[in-house]
Amino acid sequence: MDIRAEVSGFRNVAPLPGLADAWHWSPALRFDFAGALSGDGERLFQLSARDSYDQELAIATLEFARGREAEMFFRNPHLSAVGGFKAPGGRCFDVVAGVGAEVHRFYRGENPDLTPYVRLTFPAYSCEFSGEESLDEAVTRYRMLRMKNFDREPNPFVKMRWPRP
Repeated sequence: MDIRAEVSGFRNVAPLPGLADAWHWSPALRFDFAGALSGDGERLFQLSARDSYDQELAIATLEFARGREAEMFFRNPHLSAVGGFKAPGGRCFDVVAGVGAEVHRFYRGENPDLTPYVRLTFPAYSCEFSGEESLDEAVTRYRMLRMKNFDREPNPFVKMRWPRP
C-alpha cells in the first residue's frame, strides 16, 4: 500500500512542519489528526486531538514512536507503552503508547485496506498500563483512556491477580 498517496487524499491535509514524512489534517471542526510514516515507510503512526491539539507535542510523540517502534510493539502488539518520553511544554506525560489495528480499527468503514497499516500513538502516563494487557483488556483501556485530550490527567490502571488455591 502506498501510505503517502492514501494520506495525501485526506481532507485538509498538509505537511507537518518539523518532521519528515509527516502530515496534519483536520477532518472536522475541533478535531486534529497528525501522522508520520514509520522508519521503513510501511506503517502510519497516527494521533488525534479534540480541542487540545499541540503541534509541538504531536511532533515529539510521532518522532518518539517512529524511533522506538520495535520496542513499542515487541512485547504486546495490541497496546503498549514505552518510557523515557519527555513531553514538551511542561506537560507530564512520561510514555508514548501504541495501539495496534486489532484494537483501534480506524478506517474500517471508509478505507478498510488502510486499517492494518495504522498504529495509533499518543502521549500517556506509565501508570495507565500494566504492559501485559490481553486483547480484550487492550480494547477496554483504549475505550477508557481519553487519548484525544492532550490536557488530560492520568487515568491509572490496576491489574490484580491472585494465586489459585
